[in-house]
Parts: sequence; C-alpha cells; structure tokens
Amino acid sequence: MSSIDAEALYRAVLEQIRAAYGDQFGGPDGAVLAGIHSGGAWLAQRLARDLNVGSFGVVNVALHRDDYAKKGLHAQASPTSLPFEVDNRRIVLVDDVLYTGRTVRAALNELYDYGRPALVELAVLADRGGRELPVAARFVGGVVDVPADATLVLARDESSGGERFTFHTEARAD
Repeated sequence: MSSIDAEALYRAVLEQIRAAYGDQFGGPDGAVLAGIHSGGAWLAQRLARDLNVGSFGVVNVALHRDDYAKKGLHAQASPTSLPFEVDNRRIVLVDDVLYTGRTVRAALNELYDYGRPALVELAVLADRGGRELPVAARFVGGVVDVPADATLVLARDESSGGERFTFHTEARAD
C-alpha cells in the first residue's frame, strides 16, 4: 500500500470546512465542533485552533456501540464532554476514518442523548468505503484504499509535539 499523507488530508478537510462555514463557529447560534474519541477528538482540537473556535466537544461512543457486549468500555475512554448546548445547534462531527458507519451511528445516538441538533454534518480525514449503514461525510480529506483485513489508524507525530498526524495500517483484530 502506498503511503497516506494524513497532513494533506487534514488540509483538505480544513479548507472544505472553512469554505462552508467561514466565521460561523461559536457564539450562541454558531456551528460547533465535536470529535469522536479519540482520533476525531484530536482532529477537532486542531480544527478548533486552526478555525479560531474557542472550544470543541468530545463524543464517547462506547456505550452506544453495537459491539459493546463484546468489547466493553475502553480503559482510556473519557466521558462525552460537550461545552455547548446540543439543541438546535449545527454540529460538525469529526472522525478520523469513515468505514462501516457504525461508529458514526453510535456518535449520533450519543449526541441525541444530550438534545436534538438542528443539523449534524460529518467531517472525516479518510473515507475507506465499505459502508454497512447509509452514512456519508460532507467534508472528506480523501478516499483511501485499505485492504479489508487491515485497519487504518491515525496517530499523532510526537516529534512535532503531537501537532502533526500520520496514518498507518494494522492487521484487523476481530
């Protein structure tokens, strides 16, 4: 598999969101960012900085996953933290990789536990196809080809202080 440039994908997503929303983030009626733990939260944090958004939310999907009984709670998962009202808000939901759509479904269920948004738009760095649910992202860094027996994993480059992203593949653990 050829190398996937996570930084180029990030720049593409950033520019798409900037073009769509401009300075419409924050404030009582503005759009808000919420990242899915953990890769999506890293991306939301950086997007918030690059878009001059004061804060962002983190959505933990663990309790809404359809494989919860098998996997249980991840030891390092932090609880959902939304520093904004969900009701009637435009939410840009951020994740690193869109694959089956199951994580996005779980994130939507978690968001709706906090209220009813006016609109939820999905932003992802990488879309690898393989949907099991009718989910599509509005903002996509790029479509990537990953073998079915592999998982695409986002990592923060610690040599850059965690500010730069990289992708690597791992064998799928079933």
